[in-house]
Amino acid sequence: MSDYDNDILVWSERQGALLRRRAAGELVNDRELDWPNIADEIESVGRSQLSAMRCYIVQALSHDLKSEAWPRSQATPRWRAEAVRFRQEAAEAFAPSMRQHIDMAKLYALAVRRLPETIDGQPPSSVPEKCPVTLDELLTSETP
Repeated sequence: MSDYDNDILVWSERQGALLRRRAAGELVNDRELDWPNIADEIESVGRSQLSAMRCYIVQALSHDLKSEAWPRSQATPRWRAEAVRFRQEAAEAFAPSMRQHIDMAKLYALAVRRLPETIDGQPPSSVPEKCPVTLDELLTSETP
């Protein structure tokens, strides 16, 4: 088994050092570079960032939905503040290449499914059937 399988930290430090040496012009043994796993890890960084972006969007939509579905709840101001925070997080995490991988309708449906059946013993008021904001609107506004 390789360090990749046994100790990812040791593997990443070693591979990083080898790549830096190679980038500096030093000859390193190519067999020491774990190219398949290096490629996988580089791709993983992008997938992780996209996943975080989707989570921020779902969280923003979820908090918007709760504040709309239970407008008289004492938690409504907190939900609105959290929605703003998640919108800001999404805007900071956004990279233009992510646009093609973000399906707002799908993320909105997920946020709707996550709504509780009741809050404070009250059922929700109706919420929009379709996502009321575009990705651009979500990223540029602080309120729905």
